Amino acid sequence: MGKATEQATTNSRTRDWRKAMSDHVAYGLLAYTTLQIFVTVKALSEGASGLLPYMALVVLVAGIIPVCRWFEKRWAVLDDAQAADPAFAGEFRRDVMALWATAIGLPFALTLMFKGVLNVI
Repeated sequence: MGKATEQATTNSRTRDWRKAMSDHVAYGLLAYTTLQIFVTVKALSEGASGLLPYMALVVLVAGIIPVCRWFEKRWAVLDDAQAADPAFAGEFRRDVMALWATAIGLPFALTLMFKGVLNVI
């Protein structure tokens, strides 16, 4: 085995899927909250005023926590051997992509829905 192959094998064995997902969840929550705040502030500056947008912001930020917690719980139940098993790489990538798609896409989708409701009212 070459040194590069040996290093890659060692690195893949030492990666803890539980910790890696926990890190992604933490950064995803930060990204989601930041985007949600800036997108909501933009909507507020375009004329949506009153207490409703602020309440919606609090509810939307609180609502994402259970979703992120679900992703984290899914990986937290792995034992030590599974947490280092490279066979989980595909599932991990799928969950990370879904987590980030939610964290980035949801603030924009919710703001569009919010704007639609305000235009109807």
